[in-house]
Amino acid sequence: MHRLWLMYDPRRVMVALAGFVGALAFVIHFILLSSQRYSWIENGTLSAVQAPVGASSPAMAAEMSPLPPGR
Repeated sequence: MHRLWLMYDPRRVMVALAGFVGALAFVIHFILLSSQRYSWIENGTLSAVQAPVGASSPAMAAEMSPLPPGR
């Protein structure tokens, strides 16, 4: 096994491996996004208008409280 690292520079191998794994992750995620069943952007989520991003009033902040009322 040590002769393999004499033939190839370990730094280049690790950088190439990290680049390959990153590219593979992007490809897998884009394949899942293009499928009908596993698209987490288009299916089963709220639109940008409907999604509660932040509280614009104290009443909305109270609705978004993590604790039930009275605690």
